[in-house]
Amino acid sequence: MANAIEVAGLSFGFGAGRPVLENVSLQIAEGDFASVIGPNGGGKTTLLKLFLGLYQPSAGTVRVLGTTPERARPQVGYMPQHATLDPSFPVRVLDVVLMGRLRASRPFGPFTAADRSAALGVLRRAGLEGFHRRPFSALSGGERQRVLVARAMASSPRLLLLDEPAAGLDQRVEQDFFELLRELNREITIVLVSHDLGFVSHWVRTVVCVNRKVVVHPTSAVTGKVIADIYSGDVQMVRHDHSLGHSE
Repeated sequence: MANAIEVAGLSFGFGAGRPVLENVSLQIAEGDFASVIGPNGGGKTTLLKLFLGLYQPSAGTVRVLGTTPERARPQVGYMPQHATLDPSFPVRVLDVVLMGRLRASRPFGPFTAADRSAALGVLRRAGLEGFHRRPFSALSGGERQRVLVARAMASSPRLLLLDEPAAGLDQRVEQDFFELLRELNREITIVLVSHDLGFVSHWVRTVVCVNRKVVVHPTSAVTGKVIADIYSGDVQMVRHDHSLGHSE
């Protein structure tokens, strides 16, 4: 199986300080559903930006979809941790999704009939058919997240990178949101950053543990000891998909 992402001997830091990431090597197979976890400041978001080519490593190499991150970028959908879109800005849902059709070669449009058809198609896949004329500001938190995923999917990417996509969602909405991601994962590779391993371990197949160093595990191999090593202390992992009886 080909790899969607290949990293070898990578190090990265800001200025002359301690490296944010050091001697990182990893592979993520095409078709995988992977979660990047680790403590705050451990390098999770930095790693995603290296995959996107927004940062350049000080040592080592990054290959995405068989080429450089810059060349792969048109085939990569990205949902940042904090969307730069002001939720109160008077824009329609369709306009938000159409932003995902823009490229460096066409930063301002105009949008074609094919662009609009693609945007309506990904809204339908996201469970938002008929929402295209609604104001983005009128949507619930879960609906907004689905719109932003639709924006990332609008260019028909082979790889989807998501940074804390479920932050701020309640448990029921989060469950529905990950159902959407699992459906999308039937066709594309997904890598997401999450702080909630206890929840995402129910959905993902691979866990990328990041705390300056990087170790990759199948989900089944992530034990309490692994988590304690990542976070440098005792951490309790709670599985949201389990309910305990009073006698347990």
